[in-house]
Amino acid sequence: MFRVALLLVLGVSAAFADAASGQVDHLIKQMQDRYNSTRTLSVRFVENYEIQGHRRPQEAGTLTLRKQGKMRWDYTHPAGKLFISDGKNVFLYTAKDNRVEKVPLKDTEDMRAPLAFLLGHLDMKKEFGGFQVHAGEGGAWLDALPVNGRVPYEKVRMLIAPDGSVRELKVMGRDQSEIDYSFSDEQLNPRVNEAMFHFQIPPGAEVVDAVEFKAQQDAQ
Repeated sequence: MFRVALLLVLGVSAAFADAASGQVDHLIKQMQDRYNSTRTLSVRFVENYEIQGHRRPQEAGTLTLRKQGKMRWDYTHPAGKLFISDGKNVFLYTAKDNRVEKVPLKDTEDMRAPLAFLLGHLDMKKEFGGFQVHAGEGGAWLDALPVNGRVPYEKVRMLIAPDGSVRELKVMGRDQSEIDYSFSDEQLNPRVNEAMFHFQIPPGAEVVDAVEFKAQQDAQ
């Protein structure tokens, strides 16, 4: 009797595991089919950031992506804030301070940078593992763990709509931070001028090499 019960439990567990695996595969395929065929993307975002229990003021604006790791975050709140990746370097400009932070894309620990993976040859199972699926409002949550331990985040959660679009993204950092993006008004393949991703340093702006600055801070 015990053996029969054990076989039933194992059979049910295997069925649930197969169903969960099927859900993961379905969500990943939906998302990859949508974004791997897209060259440019524009979407409105609302950003919330928290670190060690301290929440920063909410920010918002428009994100524009182009294949080959190019992105531009135009902030309307706060006005004058700009984040650009030209595929090689990352620039963060704040008009209030007239200050530019520059860092090579490969060296940045900024949580915005990983979003470039959406456009390109997206391969979730190559970059992530430990997938889990949970029901969500207007879609399903896909949780994933990065396979590369050198990235600055330890977990991502994506709310994926039935059409494969990412409606919300949560990134949990290794420094106990969490950044949450809500996306709306997504446009696929809008006309995007290449010049949008070429950052021009404003007159009189202070330019800081973020890698060198961090090394100086760590040495103190």
